[in-house]
Amino acid sequence: MVCIAAFIILCLVGVFVAFASIFKRSLGAKYLKALKKSFGCLGHKLRLQKCETNFKDDVKNSLLKKVVLKHPKLTKPLSALIEVLSVLLVIITVWSIIEVIKAGLALWTFGTCNVSQPASCTLSSEMCSIDGNEPQNPAEYVQRWFGEWGEIFQAIPDRLHDWHAEEYAVEPYTIIGGYQAGKPYALDIIDPGCAVCMQSYRNQKSSGFFDKYNTILMVYPIKINDTEYKFKNSDIIARYFYAARVAGTEAGASLINRLFTDSNSEGVNYQTVFQTELSGEEAEQTLQNWLHNFGVSNSKVSAIAGLAHSNRVTDLLKQIDDAVTNKIHVKGIPSMIYDNKLHAGLYEAK
Repeated sequence: MVCIAAFIILCLVGVFVAFASIFKRSLGAKYLKALKKSFGCLGHKLRLQKCETNFKDDVKNSLLKKVVLKHPKLTKPLSALIEVLSVLLVIITVWSIIEVIKAGLALWTFGTCNVSQPASCTLSSEMCSIDGNEPQNPAEYVQRWFGEWGEIFQAIPDRLHDWHAEEYAVEPYTIIGGYQAGKPYALDIIDPGCAVCMQSYRNQKSSGFFDKYNTILMVYPIKINDTEYKFKNSDIIARYFYAARVAGTEAGASLINRLFTDSNSEGVNYQTVFQTELSGEEAEQTLQNWLHNFGVSNSKVSAIAGLAHSNRVTDLLKQIDDAVTNKIHVKGIPSMIYDNKLHAGLYEAK
C-alpha cells in the first residue's frame, strides 16, 4: 500500500511542484523521476505483481533514514505505522472517488448531489427539498447509502427518455388558464408553502409560460412524516385545490394564483400569511372566502369544504404522492416537465 499511497500524494502535490520547478528545475526533474517510479510500482500492484523497482523501500528509507541513525529502535514501529497510514490514505482516497462519482451522478439525475438530503447540497438548483429520514444507527446508514445508489441507477434512464407531461398527470387535473387547443402540455409540481415555488410560478407567469403551454398544476405538499408537513397549511390548501376540481370547478388554479401573487391589506404576501398567521381553521375559512370571491356559489363552496376532508381527495393526494416520488422520482420542487424534458428547481424567466 505504501507505493499506492505515495503515488496519491505525488499526484496531489504535483501542482505545487510544477509551480516550484519554475524557480528550481531540478526539483521538477526529481519529482518526475519519483512519479514514474511510483506509477510503475502501482501498475505492478494492480496486476498483483511484486514491485520490481523497490519503490516501497525507497520511500521508507527516505522517511526513516534520520531515525535509523539517531533512534534505531524506533525503525520497526515507524515502518509499521507508515504501512497503516498508507492503508488509511488509500481507503480514504478510494472512498472519496466513489463519493465524487456518486454525487456527480445524483446531480445529473436528480439535480442535487445528495439523494436523501437534497437541502444539504450547495450545488443543487434553488428548490424546496424532499428530504429522507436521517439514519439512527450504522446499519441504517449503510442501508441508506446502498439505497441511494439504487435510486441513482433507477433514475438514470429518466434522463435519457422523452418526458410527456400528460402521462404523469393524475386526473382530474387543473390546467392554468384552461385548455388551449393546439398547444403542448407542461406539468408544474409545486408546494403551496414553498417560497421557491412561488417565485418560479411568478417567473412563469411574467414570461408567458402559461400562454405557451397547457400547464397542468400538480400541488404536492411535502411531508416530514406521516402526520406532519414541511410547510404549515400546505396540506389544507392542497385539499381545497383538488376538492375544487372534484366538485367540477377550475377555482383551484385561482386559489394558487392568489396565494402566490397577491398580498393582504398590510402588504404581506398570502403565502407568508398562511404560514405564519393562520391556524388550520382560519386557513380553511380564508380559502372558502376566496372561493366566494371567485364567484363560486354557496352550495358549491359547502360541497368543496366537505370534499376537502373526504376519502376521495385523500386517495387523490396518495396518487399524487406516488406519481411525484415513484414515477417522476422528484427530490425537490418546483419540478417541471415541458419540451419533453424534466426540469428541477426554480424556473428562470426568459
